Amino acid sequence: MSDRSAVLLQYLIPKQALTNFAGWVAGKKRGKVTTWIIKRFVAKYGVNMSEALDSDIRAYKTFNAFFTRALKPGARPLAKADLVCPVDGAISQFGRIEGDQIFQAKGHHYSCAALLAGSAALAAPFTNGSFATIYLSPKDYHRIHMPCTGRLLRMTYVPGDLFSVNPTTARGVPGLFARNERVVCLFESELGPFALVLVGATIVGSMQTAWHGVVNPPRTGKVREWRYEDKQIVLQQGEEMGRFLLGSTVVLLFPGPPLAFSPVWVPARPVRLGEVMANRSSQQAASQ
Repeated sequence: MSDRSAVLLQYLIPKQALTNFAGWVAGKKRGKVTTWIIKRFVAKYGVNMSEALDSDIRAYKTFNAFFTRALKPGARPLAKADLVCPVDGAISQFGRIEGDQIFQAKGHHYSCAALLAGSAALAAPFTNGSFATIYLSPKDYHRIHMPCTGRLLRMTYVPGDLFSVNPTTARGVPGLFARNERVVCLFESELGPFALVLVGATIVGSMQTAWHGVVNPPRTGKVREWRYEDKQIVLQQGEEMGRFLLGSTVVLLFPGPPLAFSPVWVPARPVRLGEVMANRSSQQAASQ
């Protein structure tokens, strides 16, 4: 079966209604029923509860509370690197942005502007830069952290589709990450501007950020933007910046010249928060 055929059902199912229902269920306190659901989820996906700050599944009053569980202090030490991996997950793709084109999967690219709410001005700094796309599976820790220290400039909510974001869908749905619902966060850093994009998906009940809280819902179908240039919202490397309420994908964009990614990084490789993602290239270092 081709990847296109495998995702055909996703074009037909009522993804928005399913997502709303999943979000409603995940946010309800249902006592023993909630504990039973969490227990089954842990068993099915092999969730490692020993590294959770509270490893007792009975302590979580809602599924969302379990899904966004904190880790024990020291569970994810930060490597010494210009950029550390911001999440637990698996590498979808990474590397150089060719002009304004980001590689999604064989035969599929999408533009920086399309990802960034259709804004050519916001996309311009990332021409011939670098990108990394990381998929968070159901078993993973679902808080997102900062790859480097950055000052928040703006946040944009972009309505869109709610396709799932697993590897099969990435191969079968053109422009997947630029057509799904997403929250675009722009920062400035010592490396220049960078974008950290939270991509929604089927049954992702909501996305939230540390400075704003829940961004969606509401789902009004309209682009919404918040500007922070006149504020001093600075997040340190490794600090939590957001959460997924049910899993998804993050896409990071960095300006050129291209970064020197960790030599152990390859597509489909599992990654963990805090490990080396990339460092300045020799060309970047020389320009500092």
